[in-house]
Amino acid sequence: MPRLWVPNALTVANLAAGLTAILLTIAEQWALAVALVFGAAMFDSLDGRVARRLNVASEFGKQLDSLADLVSFGVAPALLAYQLVFADSGWGGYALATVFPICGALRLARFNVSGTRGHFVGLPITAAGPVLAACAYFVPVLPVTGQAFVLLILSGLMVSTVKVPKL
Repeated sequence: MPRLWVPNALTVANLAAGLTAILLTIAEQWALAVALVFGAAMFDSLDGRVARRLNVASEFGKQLDSLADLVSFGVAPALLAYQLVFADSGWGGYALATVFPICGALRLARFNVSGTRGHFVGLPITAAGPVLAACAYFVPVLPVTGQAFVLLILSGLMVSTVKVPKL
């Protein structure tokens, strides 16, 4: 396998973890779905570093990474939160489950066209998604309104202009 494909293979593993988390959410396998969102985060943390270390970073890889991130950290956590928390909330639940990946997509698009160094503008979806998934699963005592607040704060932070340091 050429060196160019190593980071892309990690990105595809991120995407596969996100897609599987969605399927496991539908199958009501909540714990495994949450674990796969965190697994996707592990793959996501590696792909960019590997690309830079191998000196094979590419525009294709950047776009593929954003698409994978939208699935793994936008759609998968939003569906998980919907199923665990908002399913009985009618149209409000639909709206909440929709706003999170939309804000994530906006955040990813802004990231792809910006040239900031040393910091992110807005909370990265790769941080927001695992937080949402963990809150939905690990904090069942938080009422629906509290969970909605968490989701809306994370969504707002993703599209905000807050500077978040790169780690």
